[in-house]
Amino acid sequence: MARHIFITGATGYIGRRLVPVLLGRGHRVTALARKESLDKLPKGCGVALGNALDAGTYAHLVGDADTFIQLVGVAHPGPAKASQFLEIDLKSGLEAVKAARATGISHFVYLSVAHPAPVMKAYIEVRSQCERSIEEAGLNSTILRPWYVLGPGHRWPYLLIPFYKFAEAVPSTRHSARRFGLVTLSEMTGAISRAVDNPPQGIRILEVPEIRKGFASPTA
Repeated sequence: MARHIFITGATGYIGRRLVPVLLGRGHRVTALARKESLDKLPKGCGVALGNALDAGTYAHLVGDADTFIQLVGVAHPGPAKASQFLEIDLKSGLEAVKAARATGISHFVYLSVAHPAPVMKAYIEVRSQCERSIEEAGLNSTILRPWYVLGPGHRWPYLLIPFYKFAEAVPSTRHSARRFGLVTLSEMTGAISRAVDNPPQGIRILEVPEIRKGFASPTA
């Protein structure tokens, strides 16, 4: 069934790979963007001019969309970016939930992060706060919790693969190694597009094992 998808963060690391996948699956996609970012949007998607940090600038442009995908976030997150997480990740997430609730979105897709974890506490707290907002809003939603997404410019963790394989083989560390495992861009776009195709009732959470297995698209 073809969906009408409203997406924020379409010009980002995952977004610019995801939009062509969604269009290829027959969905209609409208991307939120500022004027200065229009040339960065993937070809084939519609455009809604607005500011992801202010739902008042774009809620009226959501139109008849039934699915909302929230991907906005600070690039290359790290411990030193705690203030940016509050200013961008948290603000855009809460505004997206506000817009989705106001416009009657039937499926809200949110890119979160694996947690709890001993590092990146500020980042995880911001994402967790957005998850709580989704629950409080009563939105049918899919929440994806990857830890690190491998792809162009994000390849150094390949060096950790032997460590992960060892940790997954040891019973005492297996669960954590899988929950904080690495996923590829193809697995992420596949998981999101499959989630769009199969909206849940209530809240569905996809951890790393679910993103890797069952929701990965062979064509993504």
